[in-house]
Amino acid sequence: MRLILASASPRRRELLAAAGLEFEVVVSPAEEIHDASIPLDRLCEENACLKAEAVARDHPDATVIGADTLVWIAGEPLGKPADVAEARALLRKLSGRSHTVCTGVCLVRPGGSAERFHVLTEVDFRQLDDPAIEDYLTLVHTLDKAGGYAIQEHGERVVAGIRGSYSNVVGLPVDEVVARLFPAGESDCGDGAIGG
Repeated sequence: MRLILASASPRRRELLAAAGLEFEVVVSPAEEIHDASIPLDRLCEENACLKAEAVARDHPDATVIGADTLVWIAGEPLGKPADVAEARALLRKLSGRSHTVCTGVCLVRPGGSAERFHVLTEVDFRQLDDPAIEDYLTLVHTLDKAGGYAIQEHGERVVAGIRGSYSNVVGLPVDEVVARLFPAGESDCGDGAIGG
């Protein structure tokens, strides 16, 4: 199986590689939609499919993985901060509260059939005072991260606990992706080579 990840995210690349998958990266040219009237879980799936289908058109022989991750709290989506001041405000908003991370995934297979799904993870944030926020901002580049934090980078400083998939919070629910790519009995990871 020829596998393509339609994402520029280094975190998604690392997650797939750690799962033992062989894949190519083709960054999708698709523009994400931002429509507050669409339920956030469906919005994640829609954007994932836009990304995957744009790449699949040029690579019809491959299975293409598209993904989109959103963070929201009390129904309010939290995007990537535009600057450090906005990152600081996001961390204050998350402090001491629980929020939801949703990753929508779209798998477009050879022939054009698309499978879409999403995975939700609940994240509990620590109570953060201003010095803790400033400390975190000096350690982590937050401007390219939804919600202004990265669980895989000094996450113990801001996250108290999660309920659900850890890799989903990083940016891709790897176990679910692998299970859908290779239903029981179809995986050839035992010989160390999935895909090709």
